[in-house]
Amino acid sequence: MKNQSISRISEQIAAPLDAIASPQRIAILLVIGKGEACVCHLEAMLGWRQAYISQHLMALRKADILQDRREGRYVFYRLKNASLLDLITASAALSGLSAETVSSLTNAQTHPACACPQCAPSIISIESLKPA
Repeated sequence: MKNQSISRISEQIAAPLDAIASPQRIAILLVIGKGEACVCHLEAMLGWRQAYISQHLMALRKADILQDRREGRYVFYRLKNASLLDLITASAALSGLSAETVSSLTNAQTHPACACPQCAPSIISIESLKPA
């Protein structure tokens, strides 16, 4: 009976670890950080093709690690539980990296090559420039 509980609990613990085990998925989670990111932002930050990123995002969504929201033609992803970043930071520490190194990689707010509403500069309307 106890062995079955240990096995079941071990499987539950291993599931999210297995889902984020690849360096590519860790990189995606670091870019998303405590905020959110769209696919075009991930493309700009990581230099990977959209299809490749989407495959990893789908796996992370299926593992219940990410949630998404649509804003027009953009889909933004964020962590369902930000404590996952603590796990990544702890893993980095076990690898000899500092917490500052990890935090410096998370949440780059904007990227000039990304055209999403969060990165693109606000468009100033001509009407707002006319004197009152």
